[in-house]
Amino acid sequence: MSSTQLSRAAFERLSAELQDRTTRGRIDIANKIEEARLLGDLSENGDNHAAKEEQGKMEGRIRQLQSILEDVEVVDGPVDAAEGVVVPGRVIELRFEGDTDTETYLYGSIEERVGDLDVLTPGSPLGEIVGDKSAGDTVEFNGMAIEIVTVSQH
Repeated sequence: MSSTQLSRAAFERLSAELQDRTTRGRIDIANKIEEARLLGDLSENGDNHAAKEEQGKMEGRIRQLQSILEDVEVVDGPVDAAEGVVVPGRVIELRFEGDTDTETYLYGSIEERVGDLDVLTPGSPLGEIVGDKSAGDTVEFNGMAIEIVTVSQH
């Protein structure tokens, strides 16, 4: 399994989320479960079922964050990399051969996502080709020329 590449900002955000979920989050869920138990019969207690479901979702996210952060590669992000270079955390605009319109992506891990931009991951076939290229470069992908129109901070 290859490591997940994250910008410094995404790494810090995910680390803080993990810290919050393993401390405050678990305490809040435990309190909700305890409050539900005080309401009586647990087999027909909607509050208890809801709290247990919330606990399961939170524990799943904790495991996901732990997995990402245990094998992470923090790469030079938009602040550290040269202007106009495709690195995780940058927004890139691509023009595919034969198209007049461009497509805009956030380049990086799905965990980099902010807003509604589609994500182009460094480990994807196209992501591997455009990584570390610059605005104005043209790359070849599946026999098609793709121009990197712009690369900007998000």
